[in-house]
Amino acid sequence: MDEYTDLEALSHRACGDMARVRPVLDKIADKWTILILTVICPKPSRFNEIKRRLDGITHKALADALKRLERNGLVTRTVLPTQPIGVEYAITPLGHSLREPFEALCAWAAANGDKVEAAMLRYDNMANRR
Repeated sequence: MDEYTDLEALSHRACGDMARVRPVLDKIADKWTILILTVICPKPSRFNEIKRRLDGITHKALADALKRLERNGLVTRTVLPTQPIGVEYAITPLGHSLREPFEALCAWAAANGDKVEAAMLRYDNMANRR
C-alpha cells in the first residue's frame, strides 16, 4: 500500500462516513463554539460572565451561538428565580464529552500558534515575490 492509500484508510477510520460527519463538525467547529464550551465547562455561567470571558464576541453573536448550542444539545439554559430574572448556561453531558478533544485542540493551538503565524508570513512573502 502506498502512503496515500494509508492516509485514506486512516481518514476513513477516523471520520467514517463523511456525509454524516460533516454536518456535526459544522455545528461544533465554528468561530465561537469551542471557546464558549471551554468557558462554561468548569461551571455554569451567566450570559454576561461568558461575554466578559470571550473578549471580542458581540452580544448578538453570543446569543445566537448559545441558542444554537442549546438546540444541538450541548448546552442547557436555566432561568434563575432572581430579581431581575437571570439566565444561566451549563454544559450538558454531550457537550462535556467534547472537553477532552477541545482541550487538546486548544493546547495544540497554544503550542503551535507561532509556527502557524511563521508559516503564514513565509507564504505571504513568497506570494509577494511572484
